[in-house]
Order: sequence, then C-alpha cells, then structure tokens
Amino acid sequence: MLSIKNLHASVEDKEILKGINLEIKAGEVHAIMGPNGSGKSTLSQVLAGNEAFEVTSGEITLNGENLLDLETEERAREGIFLAFQYPVEIPGVSNLQFLRTAVNAMRAHRGEPEMNAAEFMKLAKEVSKQVDLDPAFLKRGVN
Repeated sequence: MLSIKNLHASVEDKEILKGINLEIKAGEVHAIMGPNGSGKSTLSQVLAGNEAFEVTSGEITLNGENLLDLETEERAREGIFLAFQYPVEIPGVSNLQFLRTAVNAMRAHRGEPEMNAAEFMKLAKEVSKQVDLDPAFLKRGVN
C-alpha cells in the first residue's frame, strides 16, 4: 500500500531524512516514534506534499502510484493528509458539516454520489456510537 525506499529529504538546504525505508501493507497500523528532531514531522510533511520540504532522492509509492508526482490535494483524496492537533476555528461550521464535506469530496473522487444531510447524520450517529463519541460533538463548531 505505502512504500518508502531510501528517502532523503531536506528543508532550507538542511538534510533531515537520510535514507528512510518503510513498508505499510493494507490493514497494518504503524506508529512512528523518536526524539525531537529525528524527522517524524519532516516525514509527515513530505508525505503530505508540503512544498517547503525537498525530496533529494528515494521514492514513495502509494498503491503502486508515485506519490511524489501527486499534488497535495490529490494525495489527500488518496488518503494521505495531515490533521491538526490544534485546528483553527472555522466560525459557523459544525463538525458534522465539516465531516460531511470531507466525506462527499472523497465520494466524488471515487465516482460515488454525495450523501445528503439526512443520510450523513444517520451514518455519523452510528459511527459515533461505535467509537463511544458523544453525539453532541457533531454539533460543536470546528475547534
């Protein structure tokens, strides 16, 4: 699914990643841990397509496709994106609206029809129960 081979990357002409190799197969979960300055955030930024980070050598493939050839938005539609630990506030937008927009963008990418508000509300409530999330969270504003 995700394959990283001999990845070298730098930021502001300083090499941070020095030959990363990683293979993540479908269904696997990996945790990347290490001390501050070891390259965890740099790897995340490179995967997401942040242009401030330069890949100097190596390759990254996602489902057999060269990830480095994809724009940030294309990577996100394929499931590679960064979530913020402390997201900015989006006044007037509820978590439910935000999530529905994201889900419908992914559905459109796959050629599937959008979910209307009622369909999505039903799905969101079911998933909230599965993960023991208070449904009130869905009505809260983003951040």
